[in-house]
Amino acid sequence: MAIRVTFLLVMLVVLPFPSHSADPDPLQDFCVGILNDTSASINGFPCKPTSQVTSDDFFFDGLTKEGNTDNVFGFTATVGNVLAFPGLNTLGLSMNRVDFAPGGLNPPHSHPRATETGVVIKGKLYVGFLTTNNVLHAKVLTVGEMFVVPRGLVHFQMNVGKEKAMTITAFNSHLPGSVVLPTTLFASMPPIPNNVLTKAFQVEASVIDDIKAKFGS
Repeated sequence: MAIRVTFLLVMLVVLPFPSHSADPDPLQDFCVGILNDTSASINGFPCKPTSQVTSDDFFFDGLTKEGNTDNVFGFTATVGNVLAFPGLNTLGLSMNRVDFAPGGLNPPHSHPRATETGVVIKGKLYVGFLTTNNVLHAKVLTVGEMFVVPRGLVHFQMNVGKEKAMTITAFNSHLPGSVVLPTTLFASMPPIPNNVLTKAFQVEASVIDDIKAKFGS
């Protein structure tokens, strides 16, 4: 009997509180972020006074321009998160434009604070993600096809066509974050000690040094 009463009390405490899969719900119509105000530590940025908000705060043209893919990976992500578009502050969503040169790769990475969905706008992309059981789910997508990557899982996109490719992605966070595995592991500051990486990858230190050199670490 005592166990049943305890269980009932626990359920009464837990059930009234909704769970959030990403950013918490806002408590106002909008909260245009003041990005250079560090006076408060909150889950977002302080709000611009309503009297100073203009229509321009709710529009963003940053995703209209093709990104520069002249880099080691042959891709670039143009972000439309709260840091680029303060009107998104506290609204729990953001978007990116990702451009690929032929053969370009958006290397394995994860977004710790958001689920990602995307649609291929141009070209042909091989898109995949890995589950926590190390199962790969992947498929070649063409124009108009969509994908979804559950929050926090490692994923990638690669241009497998002969022309440029581009996708528009969306996230259920105004600042989803990005952990890019190659640069996180081999170009962190301060660097991860070689003995950690040699043990993890079961290779000689010279191999780790060579990889770090490619990323300037």
